[in-house]
Amino acid sequence: MSEQQIPNYLKFAFGGLSGMGATCVVQPLDLVKNRMQLSGAGGKQKEYKTSFHMIRAIIKNEGFFAMYNGLSAGLLRQATYTTTRLGMYTWLFAKCTGDGQKSPNFAVKAGLGMLAGMCGAFVGTPAEVALVRMTADGRLPEAERRNYKSVVDALTKITKQEGVFQLWRGAIPTMGRSMVVNGAQLASYSQAKEFLMSTGYFKDNIMCHFTSSMISGLITTAASMPVDIAKTRIQNMKIIDGKPEYTGTVDVLKKILKNEGVFALWKGFTPYYARLGPHTVLTFIILEQLTGSYYKFVLGDKTGRGSGL
Repeated sequence: MSEQQIPNYLKFAFGGLSGMGATCVVQPLDLVKNRMQLSGAGGKQKEYKTSFHMIRAIIKNEGFFAMYNGLSAGLLRQATYTTTRLGMYTWLFAKCTGDGQKSPNFAVKAGLGMLAGMCGAFVGTPAEVALVRMTADGRLPEAERRNYKSVVDALTKITKQEGVFQLWRGAIPTMGRSMVVNGAQLASYSQAKEFLMSTGYFKDNIMCHFTSSMISGLITTAASMPVDIAKTRIQNMKIIDGKPEYTGTVDVLKKILKNEGVFALWKGFTPYYARLGPHTVLTFIILEQLTGSYYKFVLGDKTGRGSGL
């Protein structure tokens, strides 16, 4: 019974549902991560010393539910971005595995992850732009806030006020970040899972999925933070005297290195990993459980197989 017996549309649907489920849990950490990355932008003094200072200030000044600002955009992002990237990756992975059931090598896995991530990022950039703006809004003076009511309101206003192409502002660094993230995340997850199972101490179960996900999350965080910071700042930048604050990813990175130092490229590492780690864990566990349930209850396969990654 081959992996191909799961219809391709379900592979995409399972990917999107797993990402959306994970986002419902980690949205507050995404908000903190975005605000930490914007702290110090434009030559301004850092607003908070640590993520914990920021969380305390947000709850005190904006209320507890402000931690979930941008949730609708986060869910739309997963519905577009993760549906595409995980759907493509599981489909391509199965194609490369073939009937021989021999797993592709790490380089092929990384290449598949990068391709899937690039496509997913392009589809998900409008939701990403809305998410960054909605999570960053509370740090601005009241007169400068955009005050989007929902992701639909954000996308509508951006289109009317700035033009439809602004929905893809930062698409290049977003796609670059996604290629790094997915090349690292998907390939390292598959590789870690394969290694753990080869030791004989792990079986294809939740403990294996959890351990593989945490390894994957740490590798992905370290690799992707610099391009993620560039993406965040470009998507949130304003036009000053008719000129954009940044001309592109390289310009952002140069200004950060010059004004804030090399370690600023990993600013917000704690909330980023605290967000990406659990998000990776939850996404892959949900994906594995959805796939395993389909095998068990629809195809009648009692072996308890997961996604096959």
